[in-house]
Amino acid sequence: MDLYLFRLINQFALQWSWLDKIAVFLAEYFQYIVIASLFIFLFVKSRRYIEMVALTIVSAVFSRFIVVEIIRWFWQRSRPFVNNNVNLLITHNEASFPSGHAAFFFAIATIVYLYNKKIGIFFFVSAFLISLARVFCGIHWPLDILAGAIVGIFSGLLINKIWQILKNRL
Repeated sequence: MDLYLFRLINQFALQWSWLDKIAVFLAEYFQYIVIASLFIFLFVKSRRYIEMVALTIVSAVFSRFIVVEIIRWFWQRSRPFVNNNVNLLITHNEASFPSGHAAFFFAIATIVYLYNKKIGIFFFVSAFLISLARVFCGIHWPLDILAGAIVGIFSGLLINKIWQILKNRL
């Protein structure tokens, strides 16, 4: 199923240059816009969103650099382009499972959604587009993305829950 979904998405790479450019932009550069838009909250309403931005940083770092790395330590999975003929638009060197990008951006989206539903939807859509583009570009399996999204969402929920408990005790 994973290979089927991968080929279903990746088959469109290298077909139209405009689509390839959009996919590379989403997979490699859009993430900087998403992170910058998170910090815009601090400039617009810093008192209201300082807690949210702090929790997004903690949950994103926790999901990507702790949980994902622990999983990768136990389960090594090579990227699709290693042993398969894929339409490759970008390269990457680390292990594939779970997707660190998906974990990072879904963790951010989860925290933002808990604080502001409308803007949280934008962050979830952004996380989805970044993740889908990484499959399109040939560097992730769909299951990598799904696992990364689950790690990110649960990390965001866990960090938020821990924060709420700590805040109530202070």
